[in-house]
Amino acid sequence: MKIAVVGTGYVGLVSGTCFADSGNLVTCVDIDERKIEQLNQGQIPIYEPGLSELVLRAVAQGRLHFTTELPKSIRQADLVYLAVGTPQSDDGSADLTALKSVIDHIAPHLPEDAIVVIKSTVPVGTNEMAYNRLKELTGRECHVASNPEFLKEGAAINDFMYPDRVVVGVRDPANAEVLRELYAPYLRTERPFLVMSPESAELTKYVANALLSTKISFINEMANICEKMKGDINDVRRGIGHDQRIGFAFLFPGCGYGGSCFPKDVRALASIARSVGVEPRIMDSVDEVNNQQKHVMIQKVEAYFDGGLAGKTIAVWGLAFKPRTDDIREAPSLVLIDRMLELGADVQVHDPEAMSNVRELYGDKIKYASQPMDVLEAADALVICTEWSEFRHPEFPEVKRRMSAPVIFDGRNLYDPEQMREEGFTYYSIGRVPVSADQN
Repeated sequence: MKIAVVGTGYVGLVSGTCFADSGNLVTCVDIDERKIEQLNQGQIPIYEPGLSELVLRAVAQGRLHFTTELPKSIRQADLVYLAVGTPQSDDGSADLTALKSVIDHIAPHLPEDAIVVIKSTVPVGTNEMAYNRLKELTGRECHVASNPEFLKEGAAINDFMYPDRVVVGVRDPANAEVLRELYAPYLRTERPFLVMSPESAELTKYVANALLSTKISFINEMANICEKMKGDINDVRRGIGHDQRIGFAFLFPGCGYGGSCFPKDVRALASIARSVGVEPRIMDSVDEVNNQQKHVMIQKVEAYFDGGLAGKTIAVWGLAFKPRTDDIREAPSLVLIDRMLELGADVQVHDPEAMSNVRELYGDKIKYASQPMDVLEAADALVICTEWSEFRHPEFPEVKRRMSAPVIFDGRNLYDPEQMREEGFTYYSIGRVPVSADQN
């Protein structure tokens, strides 16, 4: 099939590349000339494992193209995927300005039989809005489908190639069959292709992310209770996770979630609920708990130093909101850095992929180290914000040697407290009793 993907952000670039990898002819379109120039030079603007190799292969084989020329791309397309950003507005709702602009621009060039597929995360009613707007601009009935994405950053290629399910929202069953053919190569292991109304498809994306966010906020709140009661959240997590009704997924305590999806989608669903007269008590609480959780490690650090952080050197391992990505949007690390700087601390950081993005925010206000151990030089404390694999088994004697004081604040529960005590560290984590080097 000939596919035009409008928007080369995270979703558009991954989706377009994966479609091209399965034999389709894909043109990715963007108004950002610099980004298109980079892509045409083989430079990938985001970090996603495996993406660069797929892009280069598809381009070399002539199945993937990048351009700023919208009209030509649309006129040749069987499917037009809309994957532009829908950022959060001040009231928490999704901002559809870019999406509406794209709809207006594609209308004059849209082939009669082409299907417009909304891939962006959008509020309920967006499909209907797009359908009505295209009908008004073209003077005919146009085909509009909703096809929400469920990609995890850091595992997006695998998620696309081997999806748990594919969800499409259509009015015309014939459109669903076209999309079923498109996705057939990815559903060979009998994963379901779910056809529903556009409104249900739009809601599915929000509800999925809202439930996952709820599980994270729930286990974080339980972790805070455990710590106050001298319990161990890891023991409790095992105790509940073996109940098949509960399971273990997304029940890992930490210093809060971030990224481009969970925070935005929780607030957007709350905004949708309010618009129809439903009070979103759970969603508001999930968001509030998560915002508070980002301050838990900060409170531990401040308490340890009795608020006297001026002149102290704080090392930070992990800046991205999760491992295997360079995305720092709403990352807990940024909340920590802001507070440490506010209190007069010297901050030095390391992350395998996200440091260039952080440098754009902070410049020379903080120090950067290319290796995890280098960031520890003369540090009064280490704070871990992201669970990158390379942080899981450090040489603890070397960590201790480099630091001014053997103090670790672990926001991802990477280490065993008893081992840390034996290694001579004062160790704070989430939902577990702290241990002190003085206990040896």
